[in-house]
Amino acid sequence: MLEQIKQWLDRRRGGRGSHLDLDNLPKAKIPGDQLLSDCRLIVLDLETTGLNTAKDEVIAIGAVAISGGAIQLSDQFDLILKRPELDITETVLIHGIGNEALTQGHETEDALLYLLEWMNGDPVLAFHSAFDQKFLEKTLRSQLGYTASHTWMDVADLLPVFFPKAKPGGKGLDHWSDFFGLEASARHNAAADALVTAELTLVALNRAHKDGVKTLRQLHDKLHYHRRLQNMHRF
Repeated sequence: MLEQIKQWLDRRRGGRGSHLDLDNLPKAKIPGDQLLSDCRLIVLDLETTGLNTAKDEVIAIGAVAISGGAIQLSDQFDLILKRPELDITETVLIHGIGNEALTQGHETEDALLYLLEWMNGDPVLAFHSAFDQKFLEKTLRSQLGYTASHTWMDVADLLPVFFPKAKPGGKGLDHWSDFFGLEASARHNAAADALVTAELTLVALNRAHKDGVKTLRQLHDKLHYHRRLQNMHRF
């Protein structure tokens, strides 16, 4: 992937090392009548120095694309960012990313620019997506000055929408993975977690298709309605 980024940067910068024009990056796609079977969806996971968006930072990004009703293993993003100045003492035992990895990681600005190009404005899914969305948007804003919004959908909401009678024993990624008999090659690894989340997404999309949900707008609206019901039941 590092070589892919280098080649991409050389093309975009004309080999002169000049800064890229953020206005020329792909625009976010708005949910409409795009068929889900034709859509490219980005399933993303982050590793961070902690859980507090006010003080913690992103240190690794893993993502994989779904298109044509399948996970495209040739269409992935997996990088540790070069951020040796960050304090990882509270979380290194969880994600296993230490100071050496952060020192040898890829330049943050270049990695983020390539991520935006690779995402191509496609909808983004994540498990408990509010966490990943807040952290990624904060990082893009602080590192690049990038403030555009993308369409995000939460796989943790998607699953109970289409499997309302399921009892996974909890609300976490591990609970749902065990419920459907999925096996992760690793946990608390951005790329591995993104892949498991993508597998769960496919399970939900297959059920959505059987339930007559065929377009991106229908899926997005279904999730929005589910969240409204959940919020109403809290009162």
